[in-house]
Amino acid sequence: MMVQAQLHCLYFLTLYLTTGYGQEGRFSGPLKPMTFSIFEGQEASQIIFQFKASSPAVTFKLTGETDGIFQIQPDGLLYHNRSLDRETRAVHKLQVSALDVHGTIVEGPVPITIEVKDINDNRPTFLQSKYEGSVRQNSRPGKPFMFVNATDLDDPATPNGQLIYQIIIQLPKINNVMYFQINNKTGAISLTPEGSQELDPIKNTFYNLVVSVKDMGGQNENSLSDSTSVDITVKENIWKAPEPVEIIENSTDPHPIKITQVRWNEPGAHYFLIEKEKLPRFPFSIDQKGDIYVTQPLDREEKDSYVFHVVAKDDLGIPLAFPLKIHVKVKDINDNPPTCPSTVTVFEVQENEKIGSKIGTLIANDTDEANTINSFLEYRIVDQAPKSPTEGLFLVQAYTGVFQLAMQSLKKQDIPQYHLTVEVSDKDFKTLCHVQVNVIDINDQIPVFEKSDYGNLTLSEDAVVGSVILTIQATDDDEPFTGSSKILYHIIQGDNEGRLGIETDPQTNAGYVMIKKPLDFETAFIHNILFHAENPEPLVPGVEYDARSFATFSLFVTNVDEAPQFSQQVFQAKVSEGVAVGTKVGNVTAKDPEGLDISYSLRGDTRGWLKIDPVTGEIFSVAPLDREAESLYRVQVVATEVGGSSMSSTANFHLTLTDVNDNPPKLVKEYTGLFFCYPLRKPGSVIFEATDDDQQSFRGLQFTFSLSSESLQKDWEVSKINGTHARLSTKHTGFEERVYNIPVHINDGGRPPMEGTVFLPVTFCTCVEERCFQPAGRQPGMPTVGMTVGILLATFLVIGIILAAVFIQMKNKDKDNVKSAQASEVKPLRN
Repeated sequence: MMVQAQLHCLYFLTLYLTTGYGQEGRFSGPLKPMTFSIFEGQEASQIIFQFKASSPAVTFKLTGETDGIFQIQPDGLLYHNRSLDRETRAVHKLQVSALDVHGTIVEGPVPITIEVKDINDNRPTFLQSKYEGSVRQNSRPGKPFMFVNATDLDDPATPNGQLIYQIIIQLPKINNVMYFQINNKTGAISLTPEGSQELDPIKNTFYNLVVSVKDMGGQNENSLSDSTSVDITVKENIWKAPEPVEIIENSTDPHPIKITQVRWNEPGAHYFLIEKEKLPRFPFSIDQKGDIYVTQPLDREEKDSYVFHVVAKDDLGIPLAFPLKIHVKVKDINDNPPTCPSTVTVFEVQENEKIGSKIGTLIANDTDEANTINSFLEYRIVDQAPKSPTEGLFLVQAYTGVFQLAMQSLKKQDIPQYHLTVEVSDKDFKTLCHVQVNVIDINDQIPVFEKSDYGNLTLSEDAVVGSVILTIQATDDDEPFTGSSKILYHIIQGDNEGRLGIETDPQTNAGYVMIKKPLDFETAFIHNILFHAENPEPLVPGVEYDARSFATFSLFVTNVDEAPQFSQQVFQAKVSEGVAVGTKVGNVTAKDPEGLDISYSLRGDTRGWLKIDPVTGEIFSVAPLDREAESLYRVQVVATEVGGSSMSSTANFHLTLTDVNDNPPKLVKEYTGLFFCYPLRKPGSVIFEATDDDQQSFRGLQFTFSLSSESLQKDWEVSKINGTHARLSTKHTGFEERVYNIPVHINDGGRPPMEGTVFLPVTFCTCVEERCFQPAGRQPGMPTVGMTVGILLATFLVIGIILAAVFIQMKNKDKDNVKSAQASEVKPLRN
């Protein structure tokens, strides 16, 4: 047995020497404190370290927490005879001593620490097989209302002990919507936004969840798992906004006054008010019972309603649910008298106005609430000055404030102005307002132009819009600055397109003729204008406008050479990218204002895809189109007049290319790191993703996957996960330790269908700590054990020859030194 162990040790020592890992302290070395890390679950009889003895030590002794697992051979070879279990003991504290032939300790004991590294050999377990909880309807989404907990005996500092929670079943699941969610790390269960809105204890009082927990962070297909049942009761929400509150303004009761209240679903909440508007004063407060108070009298005329929110928070200041809206309406009392619209309200009445004619409306104001008895006003004339020719010349409608002429027509020559005192009252207050009635001249004079013909004017068609081209003047002998004497000018002939306009000077009644729209020689080069002057007030019966209120004017427009004009600035077309070369893809149109012919050309055709017919403006393809290169192709079209000054203009042509299925599927990336640990203990799989450059439909990519050869089907299998992902799986475990290039067909199912063949390199290799590692003994060019022994013997032989040569040379040198010393003794001294 000892001989076999020594040979085993020699083999490993030789292997480490030849691969560069035999340095002192890596596999063997002197007796000193050391720490080793070993994975639990490894096979028995695994060598840990080879301690070297120093004379007079001849053997070694092992003590400490061996648990019958660790042993040391007399030559210092430390090993374990069965697999380790981290959950039984994570660290073994051992001591190693060196003994002489008499069994006496000559070195040590020195501490040796064995750290047991974790593997995933324990499944997570929920603390309860069934959980029960409750939640209020409309609770804030994301706020936990209960927790589930699981434990795992594996090392929590490694992925083996990292747990992930997930809800896998919700019953009932209405409209396939999840009402509950779980924090995948803490196990906290809360409502989703949909659950916060939709949960209703009247519709469904109870819900059942099945929650799973996985280790390895849930990222490994070999993760271990457990599940539990969660029963949830939905309770009615009492966190509801109260009905709107009415508060009588200017209350004299002692404040604060409780006006309403709110309550959170559980005791212990903290309540706060949140202003919706930033007001100079916020006259409300809330106590920690949820009672809301008004803190001071309110004035409806200052503000007739208030809207604010109340929020409930927990001890950490986190809101427990959505804020509630509080609406307070301030109820009116009659505390404001009517007010006049101005110090004096002025009306005008023509001297020949008929009895009963309306001459104006007095609109008083009351700031109390509209459409209530508090703001209902009544009007009454209490005085007229002067009272000539009689009193009661005017009347006012009691509830509308409309004034009418009551008794007879007025004469401006007799009395040009009257003053009325009007009483305006509501049910508690009265106010006096003043009205002035001006008697104005009747409109019995027509406007008269100072001249009937304003001659001719020549302008180019590019004259500036807004410029004044002519001033016209008419006069009116009616009373100045009244509607009877104000003059309005109109063009009633010669400007059907409204290119000219006239503004009146309110002081002089002068009319300024200006350009409102650009002139156009091609549309009309002569405008024979007829002006009409009139008053805003109607003429009295028997008086009509005559020729004196009309005037003429001739405007001549000269031509300016203008560039061609496109019918639109952006022309758009859509074609398939697969159209044949020479296909018409669109057309443009332009006209020259002067009627000249037009030549079309393209600008910015960077890919050389298009050409345009210079005469018709039709656009054709001259090369294959490619949507993947450019899906919206933009060029400029130039229209140049033929002859004249060769002026040109541009428009844009946008060609949208629709997709043709002309790209085969391919891998989304280069997969170079796919591997399985050799030897394969059970069938495994890898996941890959595909894409292509064609435009996706609304359903997204829908690839199908298959092996390219039937001969591969006995070893491999390809299964579709979704439209873009598939899984390549092994069917057995009998694979060699090498690289397999697996060809896979990917079909996009398009019209026409495109298929691509991709190669997935899958490596079967020895793994160290879940990473692909090729053992040194299997590397090409690595010497065998016999070759290694031969190399060592040859090395020792060469070293011996060198040492012998050095020894002989040193011996000969010593002889020469003796002879030299003897010669110096008989040599005579010189003076």
